[in-house]
Amino acid sequence: MIAVLALIAGVVLGIVLNPTVPPELLPYLPIAVVAALDAVFGGVRARLDGIFDDKQFVISFISNVLVAGLIVYLGDQLGVGSQLSTGVVVVLGVRIFGNVAAIRRHLFRA
Repeated sequence: MIAVLALIAGVVLGIVLNPTVPPELLPYLPIAVVAALDAVFGGVRARLDGIFDDKQFVISFISNVLVAGLIVYLGDQLGVGSQLSTGVVVVLGVRIFGNVAAIRRHLFRA
């Protein structure tokens, strides 16, 4: 219940405060969001499987975002940022869809 209240509070604060992202960080924002979603869906799957660990979830969440951002940053430095961004999104997207499929199988027994 605390997580749901925190999510609602975060959405309301985001709408009210209307934060802006510095232009130099804009290429990293979508990658960070996809990496965070991967950790969230992995956490939901772990919860449904009965193996959820809050410490592991927090570490996974932070490390996913940092590693994905680092890969894109290195790609920018090498001049292949868009290709590595696409690669990161594809890999994390596959993981997200795998977790969603496992969640669906667990919830609907299908």
